[in-house]
Parts: sequence; C-alpha cells; structure tokens
Amino acid sequence: MRKLFNITSVFLLSLFCLAVSAQDNNFYPGKIWNDADGKPINAHGGGILYDKGIYYWFGEIKNGKTIRVEEDKSWENYRVNAGGISCYSSKDLVHWKNEGVALAPSTDSTSELYFGKVIERPKVIYNAKTKQYVMWMHIDSKNYGYARAGVAVSKAPAGPYTYLGAVRPNDAMSRDMTVFKDTDGKAYLVCTSENNLTIHVNLLSDDYLKPTAIFTRILIGQNREAPAIVKHHNKYFLITSLCSGWDPNAARYAVADSMLGNWVVMGNPCTGEDSATTFHSQSAYIIAAAGKDKYIFMADRWQKTDLPDSRYIWLPLEFEGDKMVVKWEDKWHL
Repeated sequence: MRKLFNITSVFLLSLFCLAVSAQDNNFYPGKIWNDADGKPINAHGGGILYDKGIYYWFGEIKNGKTIRVEEDKSWENYRVNAGGISCYSSKDLVHWKNEGVALAPSTDSTSELYFGKVIERPKVIYNAKTKQYVMWMHIDSKNYGYARAGVAVSKAPAGPYTYLGAVRPNDAMSRDMTVFKDTDGKAYLVCTSENNLTIHVNLLSDDYLKPTAIFTRILIGQNREAPAIVKHHNKYFLITSLCSGWDPNAARYAVADSMLGNWVVMGNPCTGEDSATTFHSQSAYIIAAAGKDKYIFMADRWQKTDLPDSRYIWLPLEFEGDKMVVKWEDKWHL
C-alpha cells in the first residue's frame, strides 16, 4: 500500500510540475512581468535582438515619480528622469534575466544623455562587417523640440554601449523610431518626422552608424508614430499609432513590396473588444520568433501618471493571406 501511495504521489507531483511548467511558459498581457530575480521588468518602448540563440530585450528604464511637463501643455507630457537603456536576456521570450544597464544616462546637463532629457525606443541590430552591435534610439529635450536619432555601439550584445551622438536624418526631425534589418543585410531607420505628420524611411550606411541620402517619405500627413516593422513572405508590414500623447488609439498598418517603395494603408490590425484603443496600448516592436513562422506584437500600456508601472502587451500576430491580425488573449504561449 505504501509503495502504491508513493507511486501515486510521484505521478500527481509530476502532473503538478507539468501544469506549473506550462503555466510558467504563458504570456499574460497587461500583468506585472517579473524577471528571474522576481523584480518587474523595466524595459519600456523596447525592441528585441536575437543573437546566437539568445533574445535580448532593450528598453527605457522608467524611474522615480512621474511629473507633468508644463513647458508645452499641448503635448500633455508626463516625464520621469531618464534611467538609460536596460537589457534583459532570454532563451524562450518568457523568462528574462536582467543584464543591467546597457546605456547609462549622464548627470551632465549639457549631454544628450542627461537624465532630465528624453531617451526612448531603443532598437539594436548586429553589423556582420564591423562585428558591432548598433543601438539607435530617440533622443530629445523635455518638450520634444530637439527631435533627433541617437546611435551607440558595443562589441557585446548586452553592452555596455558607447554613445556616438545624435542626428536629424537628412536634416529632418526624428522622434518615435524603429530600426529594421532586412534579409539582404541592409538596415533602415524608420522615424516619425515633420512634426509627426509623416514617416521617413532612411537607408542606413553599410556600418549602420548614419543615415544615407537615400530615404523616402511615407504616410504623408497622416499623423503617425510608434512604428514597428516585420517582413512576411517578401512583403513588409508597418504598424503605427495615431498621435494622442500617452493616451491609446487605434493602430493602423501598411503594406509594401520594398522598404523604400509605396506603402498602402490597410486599416486596424487589431480585432475584437478594445481594438479601437489597440487594447489600451501602443505599438513598440514586432518579434519574429526564431525557427518558427510565428510573430509577436509587442506594445506598451502606458500609465501616464505612473510611468514606471506601465505594462507590456505581447500578443500573437497572425497573417490571413496578406491581412495582418492581432487578437486579444488573456494568456497564451508560442
């Protein structure tokens, strides 16, 4: 009887472990997401680098009390001191280890990385020719008047990164931005420009360190920001949001046959309840899961009066032919 009891106990324990394991592998959009140390992940407006079997999540570190910036009330800005750029690593996109600060802010008020200014939306790509990891980010003043794209480099994916400076690509404003590395090795800086009226797609130099003179203006006059790009079956898909400060709105996506080509607006990729607010979030990045024909829509649910408590909305992104679809899931897994 004792032997049978022991076998039964082991069996039940195994089932319990399997259940816990399955639960632990789920994404829970909008819930507090802790790292391996049990602390909430602090990587907002982020992007993902996949390198040698490891995913690296870079994002804005939000620290301290959230305050209203009064210099330009039309923007309804809320701000915390810029904490620099964080880095987390993972093998499965669910469990994340804190790798520390990848790019530290400065205490020098004349620096573009001054902690009282804006350091947002970091994206990292690898340059095989120079063997450098290249980080691009939005660099700005409190009232968003500086409007530049900053670049930093490192020999290791997690950093630390060395800041090289910021530019206005082709003498144009650059605010919300992303970086896309194509399968042919070319890379593009995609940024909100012209006072957020238009998106610019800039071809980067071979070393990925500066914009070239080759660029195109897309979504002209459509007031878009928060760009996120993915390539699927030789077509390019771009998700953006409207410009409504920290308040959510309906996402839109556009499709093109090439990065510098004609982008056709297709509508809202989100469906179902709360799709009109992108599930109360704003696009940040699209993850192509390595070795799988699966994608993840990565967004931020901004808490504008408590920015450090802003949550992450990661949802499955699917394609129905050339139609992009994002549906809400309370919990899900790859």
